Amino acid sequence: MTNHISEAQNILNQARRVTVLTGAGVSAESGVPTFRGGGGTITWKGLPPTTLSSSELLESDPKLVWEWFEYRRQLIKPLQPNPAHTTLAAWEHRFPEFLLITQNVDGLHQKAGSTKMVELHGNLWRGRCFQTGEIFELNETPLAELPPRGPAGQMLRPDVVLFGEYLPPGAFEQAAQAAEHCDVFLVIGTSALVNPAARLPMVASLMGAKVIEINPEITSLSGSVTLSLQGKAGEILPLLT
Repeated sequence: MTNHISEAQNILNQARRVTVLTGAGVSAESGVPTFRGGGGTITWKGLPPTTLSSSELLESDPKLVWEWFEYRRQLIKPLQPNPAHTTLAAWEHRFPEFLLITQNVDGLHQKAGSTKMVELHGNLWRGRCFQTGEIFELNETPLAELPPRGPAGQMLRPDVVLFGEYLPPGAFEQAAQAAEHCDVFLVIGTSALVNPAARLPMVASLMGAKVIEINPEITSLSGSVTLSLQGKAGEILPLLT
């Protein structure tokens, strides 16, 4: 591992354009539940997360969807960014060109200070008008009313990508452009199995970038990347300075 850390340091020290993709593993180190483990046995009010976070349930029972999201928001509210989050926020000032692409919706990257980022799946701390798409900050929890309403009384939905929905307009295009033009692409805390995000490391590799994976476990990517660093992101990332 020591040799791999040194090699990763050397690669990053020579880089000017760096793109990073983060997934649930980074947030899990801060205590954020993934809701995707347990062999698919996790339920809330008798329903699996895939149903509770679905476009179909939002249409039929938006109040129940909001109750589920409020449950998650209350779990996440007291949690703090870990050293992986803070290191990535600092990297915005380290590299001339930097973009953080996250699949996480918990807002911990922003809490750590990240601003140069694409949220592929949205953010738990925002609501979006059903009719106009206008976005509103919803930083407090519990909310006074479910579903919450905007200043003009308009009903809001969670500003996240639900199962059965497309990514926000332009989000993947911006991420793909960064992957195509970077020197180094890091895949952190994600197995990169879910499309379209799973395509980004391959895009970067095909365009000549060095790809570095950081994950506690071996993944399907591990055999095809430039370097695979096995361990916690919060422990490894601060070493790559």
